[in-house]
Amino acid sequence: MSQSAAGTAGAQGTRAPATGLRRTMEQVAGDGRRDARRRRSVARHQTGFWLIAATFTLTMAFSTVPTPLYPLYQQADGFGPFVVTIVFATYAVGVLAALFLAGHLSDWLGRRTVLLPAVALSIASAMVFASRYSVPALIVARLLSGLSVGLLTATATAHLDDLHRRARPHASSVRANVVATGANLGGLGIGPLVSGLLAERAPAPLRTPYLIFLGLLALAAVAVLLVPETVARPEPRPRYRPQRVSVPDGARPAFFAAAGAGLVTFAVLGLFTSLTPLVLGGLHVASPTVTGLAAFLVFGSAALAQILLARVGTRTQLQAGLGLLAVGMAVVAAAVWTADLPLFLVGGAVSGAGGGTAFKGCVSTVLSLAVPERRGETLTGLFLAAYLGLSVPVLGLGLAVQAVPVRDAVLGFAGLVVAAAILLMRRFARSSLSG
Repeated sequence: MSQSAAGTAGAQGTRAPATGLRRTMEQVAGDGRRDARRRRSVARHQTGFWLIAATFTLTMAFSTVPTPLYPLYQQADGFGPFVVTIVFATYAVGVLAALFLAGHLSDWLGRRTVLLPAVALSIASAMVFASRYSVPALIVARLLSGLSVGLLTATATAHLDDLHRRARPHASSVRANVVATGANLGGLGIGPLVSGLLAERAPAPLRTPYLIFLGLLALAAVAVLLVPETVARPEPRPRYRPQRVSVPDGARPAFFAAAGAGLVTFAVLGLFTSLTPLVLGGLHVASPTVTGLAAFLVFGSAALAQILLARVGTRTQLQAGLGLLAVGMAVVAAAVWTADLPLFLVGGAVSGAGGGTAFKGCVSTVLSLAVPERRGETLTGLFLAAYLGLSVPVLGLGLAVQAVPVRDAVLGFAGLVVAAAILLMRRFARSSLSG
């Protein structure tokens, strides 16, 4: 081989390893950039998860701020207990209308696109509450709050599930389910506790709680803007239609059983968010703080039960929750008949623990049945049933107390809840749900 040929071969041999090394270094750098982007994405979705959880909790808390304040409104404007029921029913109508007309739209338009108007409606409600005390103003404010909650519940639950899957793609959905139902029911308990304490200790008790929540809700709106979107808008965009329940045909019996359990659970929760001041009046208790504490015990127990039983099988959650719900309502009825406040609080806590556990099982069941692209729509179907339970039975109870003593009306209400809970427990005992 000539010297020139040998030199050329040597140069090529030198360049080849250098080129291979450069490609390896570029590949390593590319892998590093991809890993960095993946870590940033995980961090954004993880942070977004907790921001949405906080927004969910805050908005639900605001929805129950009026609970211990109703007696003060009655004193300020001179209306009777039945008007309180009408005001609460207006809230429930707002929830149902928003769920039916728009609760499923986040599957098409994006989660943030629906969450922002939901928070804005709560802000508008707080402004009305803080500016007027009259019955028409109460009705308008509660309607706005109901519309907000109707837009929020299924959307925030689905968004939390989406963000959890992006942040922890290989983890189970237990954390997302616990946080979603905990934010929902835990928030409902925080609102009356805060407003009850402020009603007795702060100036302007019918204005101060709403001004505080107004500032917090404004921060929540900013938080939603910072959270990643998790839904890719379909092209072409589906034609608008009201809510329908999107569940595979074979899963419909399980879905409707879960919806029935949600209805019964929220019927009990509605009692403690609307008529607690009336029931406590029969026990000769008129303190806003005690009213707020009673509601907090119910929803705090619900949130705690969800945390403690998070990894229990779905069927066990449903059966145990409904059983506790029945026992709790029996205790509440006994407390009202004997005018025993401590027993009433115990019954409320047991009812709350049962309701929280049962509703956790309802959400887990529905999420397991839903196809990913229709998750928000399927959850909206569950919340439609739940908020129907929140409105119709409580409205019936409010009508009943106009004709019979409170203790008789509560006894009849408790009897219906116990009967429905037993029937549903038997249904879930025959189901194929895990656990």
